[in-house]
Amino acid sequence: MSASAIATTRHDWSLAEVKALFQQPFNDLLFQAQTMHRAHFDPNRVQVSTLLSIKTGACPEDCKYCPQSGHYNTGLEKQKLMEVQKVLEEAARAKAIGSTRFCMGAAWKHPSAKDMPYVLEMVKGVKAMGLETCMTLGKLDQEQTQALAQAGLDYYNHNLDTSPEFYGSIITTRTYSERLQTLAYVRDAGMKICSGGILGMGESLDDRAGLLIQLANLPEHPESVPINMLVKVAGTPLADEEDVDPFDFIRMLAVARILMPKSHVRLSAGREQMNEQMQALAFMAGANSIFYGEKLLTTANPQADKDMQLFARLGIQPEAREEHADEVHQAAIEQALVEQRSSELFYDAASA
Repeated sequence: MSASAIATTRHDWSLAEVKALFQQPFNDLLFQAQTMHRAHFDPNRVQVSTLLSIKTGACPEDCKYCPQSGHYNTGLEKQKLMEVQKVLEEAARAKAIGSTRFCMGAAWKHPSAKDMPYVLEMVKGVKAMGLETCMTLGKLDQEQTQALAQAGLDYYNHNLDTSPEFYGSIITTRTYSERLQTLAYVRDAGMKICSGGILGMGESLDDRAGLLIQLANLPEHPESVPINMLVKVAGTPLADEEDVDPFDFIRMLAVARILMPKSHVRLSAGREQMNEQMQALAFMAGANSIFYGEKLLTTANPQADKDMQLFARLGIQPEAREEHADEVHQAAIEQALVEQRSSELFYDAASA
């Protein structure tokens, strides 16, 4: 890849171009993605986030992949919005084991007026700890978006999930254009965008390419792009979908890295089903962000000590916040892991 190609950030990708990337020989694709990755990031640093479910279950949306949807019986225990102080306690635990970003997810179609003051206090409190803040609350209006920005929210997660063409097969209670409008409100308010999608829902190669095109052709690329592998949950309509081929998943990460060279590409849901070799390939393909801890909202995730053991074997270190020296940050992680082995794991989570 030429130096000029590496330097160019594009917003005009075509379906034919993106499909051609997917269809390259695997080694050529990984080499191209790794070259792009090294041009913009330290290849041996991975950003570490923790996600907490602050309100679980009974969501009115009908997303066919989601155990939190009120349309399906998955046996999920419903929980009301958490108290602010409990959320801040979980954020402190996340920081203690090395997370630099704390993400809070609520199973809502959109936040209500009565819940917004509590949500804003959560943002302010987590921000005061020196953590980056992220929330996923569903659809936002312009006033809510501005309020979150004023409270200090750094990132807003709002996934597109799949291509516009396949979207209606997965969700009918919210339109694709509504999702894009929320992302536009977030960007206009000055916040960073976290937006990606899910593999394994029965989509085609065109749909996978189409999702990445939607993200890469936004006026500004999302700062964070979570790529999820479907976690099949009994009771959801997608419980019996075929498994994603591991090499196809790695290809998705690699193409995301090439299309959005300056974005953090997050290895997100589904990591519990990946062996260490697959995760290592994911990092080689350009993934440089993970959710860290015991749970991803309502599904399992590799435990923090296992992640650190894998990082050590691969020579990877967590990406530190700028205000902390790397040595201090790493020492804090190691000490927290020692303490954690003799205590109950915190309940944290992640969403796609």
